[in-house]
Amino acid sequence: MFMNEPVERMDRPYARRWWALLVLCLSLLMIVMANTALTVAAPSMTQDLGLTSTDLQWVIDGYTIPYAALMLLFAAIGDKYSRRGALVLGLVLFGGGAIGGSLVGSAAGVIAARAVMGVGAALIMPATLSLLAATFPRAERTKAITLWAGTAGFAIAAGPLIAGMLLESSSWQSTFLINVPVIALAIVGAFVLVPPSKATHAPRIDYVGGLLSVVWIAALVFTLIEAPHGWDAEAVTGTVIGLVGLVAFALWELHHPHPLLDLRRFSNRAFTGANIAVVLFLLAVFGAFYYLTQHLQFVLRYDALETGIRMLPLAGAVFAGSALTGYLTPRFGRKATIVAGMVGGTAALALLTQVDKSSSYGDFVAPLLALGLGIGLALSPCTDAIMGAFPEEELGVGSAVNDTSQELGGAIGIAILGSLLSTSYSSGLADATAGSELPADALSRAQDSVAAGYGVAQGIGDQAQQLAEQAARATDPQQAAQLKEQAGQLSGGAQQMADAVSSSFADAVAHTSLVGAAILGVGAVCVAFLLPGNGRTAGTGAESESKPVEGIRPSVASDKEPEFTDSNQ
Repeated sequence: MFMNEPVERMDRPYARRWWALLVLCLSLLMIVMANTALTVAAPSMTQDLGLTSTDLQWVIDGYTIPYAALMLLFAAIGDKYSRRGALVLGLVLFGGGAIGGSLVGSAAGVIAARAVMGVGAALIMPATLSLLAATFPRAERTKAITLWAGTAGFAIAAGPLIAGMLLESSSWQSTFLINVPVIALAIVGAFVLVPPSKATHAPRIDYVGGLLSVVWIAALVFTLIEAPHGWDAEAVTGTVIGLVGLVAFALWELHHPHPLLDLRRFSNRAFTGANIAVVLFLLAVFGAFYYLTQHLQFVLRYDALETGIRMLPLAGAVFAGSALTGYLTPRFGRKATIVAGMVGGTAALALLTQVDKSSSYGDFVAPLLALGLGIGLALSPCTDAIMGAFPEEELGVGSAVNDTSQELGGAIGIAILGSLLSTSYSSGLADATAGSELPADALSRAQDSVAAGYGVAQGIGDQAQQLAEQAARATDPQQAAQLKEQAGQLSGGAQQMADAVSSSFADAVAHTSLVGAAILGVGAVCVAFLLPGNGRTAGTGAESESKPVEGIRPSVASDKEPEFTDSNQ
């Protein structure tokens, strides 16, 4: 019943490898959706638990920090001992966190549950890609990675849709509990369909390097979260710890005989270019997703389910882009496909610069399609290039590098573009309400977020409604007329406030998209110069033209991208 023969001992390709890929993609789908689903569950959770904006931020980031920080160390442990064991343990932890998150009734409880889920995700994410690479022969690996990357892109759009469907009839706790049956299915599938795998000649794990990687990555992500709110003591401390930790990590790894991550790999142009492309592309994708879902929900007034449905063009375009990758890469090379995907993402953000307060959903369809197409085109060949730089003994570490680049890109995108969005919206709202009689404290609340802005407008409208009801009950005609006049003025003020919020946020979306397009466009040019030329192949992918780094020998395992491993090993 259980698959017990290690894939390393098989003398032919594993017969049920495509079914195994289904289990790996299912596990990946779940951990990516854990964040995107929260974007539509957040309002209900905030109202039910009385979350402040800081609480809500840490509900999101309590998952992100351990997820990003622990992947590299956990991947090395999985390589040495058991990649499938790491996957199953991660699923168990993720499921325990999901159950805990559905049962708690406080902000601290939800944050703790999300942190446990983040630890589980740090085990799951690199294990899925390393098991894929170990299970599939070289001739099929690019196709399998394309499906894996397409699943990640689909999950970005599917999360809001599934969460929206659940919230139509259930509470926010259902967005946690939906993970439990999926986890049970994935665990059974892992034992039945996924063969065990580990590195055959893994060196002793560099735990000091692993600890240093946890410190600097966690500090960097923490700083990216805190800095947009101001450079207070926490943000400065995080920056210092991150920089010191990064320097210590680099020095330790360069002098260790068996480093957790051999930093000399970054002299490989294909490896470095692919990582830069991943960071920049995910910066744009997560930044855009952050403000697009808000615009659909708050400005265009779609509920959770309607928002999820309207994100479906993105998911469909991801699959179309992934299919095109399998056709274009063998013919034009990896470089052309990656750059084309980045250009598509740049075009999507450029289209969003035309958004204004009169824009309808139809104005967002073309950007969503272009963005999804870019995701499908770029991520798979980037992942293939990164994984191709690692020998079989370090597939988990290679996966963790790819996944960490994605997480850092997403965190940087939300920090930079999210901060710019907030600043632009706040400034625009102040200008739009200049000369009005809006109290200073009400304006300050409205500037906090688009949701708060509409909340202030709703509060003014509620006051108008109360005065109108008092006017209807008044027996003195003069008093009734005065109350009615005041109600009319407040009602007009509420509408003006709502209009100001809409126009200010739409202008902020356009301004932020312009900056995002500039970043991704410049990045596309840099990646085009950095990536090696487009050597075409008749098989699975583009060959790298990069040369081996001095002191590092190519691994014999690759028939595409030269892999690198320390010659001392």
